[in-house]
Amino acid sequence: MSNVTAITGFILMGFSDIQDLQTLCGVFFLVMYLAALISNLIIVTLITLDLQLQTPMYFFLKNLSMLDALFVSVPIPNYFVNSLTYNNSISIIGCIFQVFLTTSFAAGEVFILTVMSYDRYVAICSPLYYQAIMSSDTCVLMVAVSWTIGVMIGAIYTAGTFSMPFCGSNVIPQIFCDIPSLLRMSCSKTLVVIYSSLGIGVCIGVFCFICVVISYSYIFSTVLKIPTTKGQSKAFATCIPHLTVFTLFIATACFVYVKLPSHVPSITDRVFSVLYTVLPPTLNPLIYSLKNTDVKCALRRLQQNLCPRGSLHVTP
Repeated sequence: MSNVTAITGFILMGFSDIQDLQTLCGVFFLVMYLAALISNLIIVTLITLDLQLQTPMYFFLKNLSMLDALFVSVPIPNYFVNSLTYNNSISIIGCIFQVFLTTSFAAGEVFILTVMSYDRYVAICSPLYYQAIMSSDTCVLMVAVSWTIGVMIGAIYTAGTFSMPFCGSNVIPQIFCDIPSLLRMSCSKTLVVIYSSLGIGVCIGVFCFICVVISYSYIFSTVLKIPTTKGQSKAFATCIPHLTVFTLFIATACFVYVKLPSHVPSITDRVFSVLYTVLPPTLNPLIYSLKNTDVKCALRRLQQNLCPRGSLHVTP
C-alpha cells in the first residue's frame, strides 16, 4: 500500500533528458501552437463577423475551430513553460485536468466532424429541403449535443483512469498527461478499466466512422450523377476538405488511443501523442481556407474594414 500512496505527482519527461534540446522542442511546439491558435481564432472571427458566412456549414466550422484552439491549448503552453523553467513536475490535480480536457475536446471534435458530414449529405443529396432540415435550432442542438457528449466521454475516461492505483515510477514519458502513459503506471491487477476505456474508444470511433462513410457514400453517388464536370467539381470541393480533416484526426487518434498500451513506450508513441494534439488544429484552418473562396473573400472584407484604403494619407 505504501507504493500506491507514495505518488502525489508526476514528472513529464518530454522528448529528451538534455535540457537544451528540451527547450528547443518547447520553442518549436510553441511556434506550431501559436500558428494553430491564431489561424483558428481568425476563422472564428471571420465566421462570427461576416454575414455571408452565417450558414450551417460555417457554423459547424466555427465550432470545430473553437475546439481546435482549446484542444491545442491544453498541453503545449504548459510544456513550453516547463522547458524554460526546468520544472517538469505536475500535480495529480493538474494531470486530471489535462486528461479530462484533452479527452473532452477530442471527443467533441469527432462528433462535430460527424455532424459536418451529415450537413454535407443534406446539402448535396437533399438541397431543396436543406433550409428546413438544417434550421438554426437544429444546428445549435447538434453542436450542443456534440459538446455535451464530449464532456461526458472525458469524464468517463478520466474517472476510469484515476480510479486505478498508481505505483512504481511516477515518470510520464510525454510532454503532457495522456491516458496510455497513465495506464502503464497502474499497478491494478484487473484489466477492466483498460479494456473498458479501449472499448469506449473503439465504439466512438466505429460509430462516427460508419456515419461518415454512409454520408459520403450517398454524397459520392449523388455527385457522380451530376451531368457536368464543373458541377461535380464544385460539389466535391465542399466535401474534400472535411473528409481530409476527418481522416487526419481519426488516423492520429486511433494510433494513440485505440490500441493496448505497451509496457515500454517508443519514441513513435511520444511523437504521435504530440502530433495528435498539434497537427490537426494546425492543418485544419489551412485545409478549409486554402481553396475556400468564401473564407478568402471574408478575410479581404475584414481587412478592408479594418484598414480602408481611404484612411491612408501621404503627408508631404
